[in-house]
Order: sequence, then C-alpha cells, then structure tokens
Amino acid sequence: MSEQFLSVRDAIINRRSIKKFNGQSVKREDLLGIVDDAVWAPNHGNREPWRLVIACDDDLVALHQLLRELAVPKWQELSSEDLAKQMAKFTLPGGYAFVIVPEDARQKERLEDYAAASIFIQNIQLLAWDKGIGSCWKTPGFLDNPKFREALKVQPGERVIAMLQVGYFDEVPKGKERKTSAQFVTNFGE
Repeated sequence: MSEQFLSVRDAIINRRSIKKFNGQSVKREDLLGIVDDAVWAPNHGNREPWRLVIACDDDLVALHQLLRELAVPKWQELSSEDLAKQMAKFTLPGGYAFVIVPEDARQKERLEDYAAASIFIQNIQLLAWDKGIGSCWKTPGFLDNPKFREALKVQPGERVIAMLQVGYFDEVPKGKERKTSAQFVTNFGE
C-alpha cells in the first residue's frame, strides 16, 4: 500500500470508479483502516446508520461462488472459458464491502440514514483512492435476493444499499465531463 496524501480537492476531482481491477488482493487490515477513517462522515444525530460485511482474502472464494449462482444465469451450461469471462467482474476486485442500513419506518430518518451512508461510502472511496486502491459502488438486483441477504446475515428491517468493489488497478479511466454550477444553480429570488 502506498502513501499518497492527496488534497481533498484532488481526491474528489481525480477519483474514478474502477471497473477493471488487476486481481491483486486488498488486505483486510488495509480496508478496515480505511473504514475506521471513513466513519467520520457527517450523519444525523450521530446515529452512524451503517454496518458492513467485508470480504477479503480467503472470504472471496465463497463470495465468488455465491455471486456466480446469483449473478450469472445458467452458469452450469457455460464453458469454463465463458464462465471465467462472465465472472471476471466479480473475481478481479481485491475485496468487497457490502453496506447495510436500517430501514426506519419514519421517512425523514430513513432518508437521513441513506444520505449519511452515502457520504460514508464516498469517504471510503476517497480514502481508498488516496491509498492507491480503486473502488466501484454498485447496486445489482441480487442485493435484495433472499439467499444473498441470508448469506450476509441481513436482518428484517435492514437493506443492503451498496456492493462496493475495491482493488488495485493498472489503468485510470478517463474522467467524463461534468456540469458547471452555471448549468444547474439558480440564485435565490431570480
């Protein structure tokens, strides 16, 4: 793990979602160190409305088997080569963090918790980027699959809001243009 120490602005502007990982494993202690810093995300009432299920190192074999079953239709019928191609998007990340939040019956609190968890996820992504670790926040449909929820020990009243893939990469994707404030800001009273 390299120490880069980016400015906040550089981290925000230069961070990219990484979809092509190189297969190098992310050490659990490195990911947990990032998470320990990310918890400083602002959150309403200091509820810290998140919990994570982390998969690194030896955990990845069982996770890959679960992902194969839930995310690759008719995987048993594929050749080993075709299956490997389909699974690359799951096997090349060096670790995973699944973010789980409570589903408060009160709409205000539920929205506040989702917003806080989103900031927490962004913190993870920025802190990882500063360490040379890429990430990609994904929300595949299988996050709500009962078998997947059971594997993650998601309780009634909780929801998995993110599959955060993390890992090392060889190439930084080119950034896409973003809107400027002039395109979406209206001055009050105008």
